[in-house]
Amino acid sequence: MGKRVAVVLAGCGVFDGSEIHEASAVLVHLSRQQATVKIFAPNTDQMHVVDHLKGSPTEEKRNVLVESARLARGDIQDLSELNVKDLDAIIFPGGFGAAKNLCSWAVQGKDCAVNEQVKTVLEAFHAEKKPIGLCCISPVLAAKVFPGCEVTVGHDKDDRYPDVPDTAEAISQLGCKHICKHVDEAHVDGKNKIVTTCAFMCKAPLHEIFDGIGVMVQEFDK
Repeated sequence: MGKRVAVVLAGCGVFDGSEIHEASAVLVHLSRQQATVKIFAPNTDQMHVVDHLKGSPTEEKRNVLVESARLARGDIQDLSELNVKDLDAIIFPGGFGAAKNLCSWAVQGKDCAVNEQVKTVLEAFHAEKKPIGLCCISPVLAAKVFPGCEVTVGHDKDDRYPDVPDTAEAISQLGCKHICKHVDEAHVDGKNKIVTTCAFMCKAPLHEIFDGIGVMVQEFDK
């Protein structure tokens, strides 16, 4: 592929940041495609911090950029420094951080607000007709920013996707089209150049999550 791809993180950890396995899968598949990757995150406080052992919020405060640097091995930039002219595509891994720190979907659903920097970056790639990849819950960012777009967060008639029916309905209420896809598939909205896959919206083995993200990344090279 040899493309220059931005990866935007939302912290470190499934319950309050980026889903680590999804972020890693994105980076591995981009590496296989010989992409040049730059990693970004907004320099802002997390909505809250979750004790991942207990599964409950703590009183601790953490910064999204600082926490994302853990996943990036320190090689990361403030999202405000992203220049769409220097890049060919962008990918947003999922995890609750996408719905808590990049937007407020976790608490407001379809009435959420999208972080202004995230919105600006999405609009910039869209205006340049450059591909936007989103997985797990992060496709709701596109649904909120681009009315009429097509995305998938999984399959709404399969018990392995328990959270999909409500999320798909909310996406539809935003004027977008939800496309049912299984975990090893991706959906391509050719008009808007948006590629989505459901990842951990499905209760699937890790290798199936990994493979589905690979399908999403491979679509960038078509």
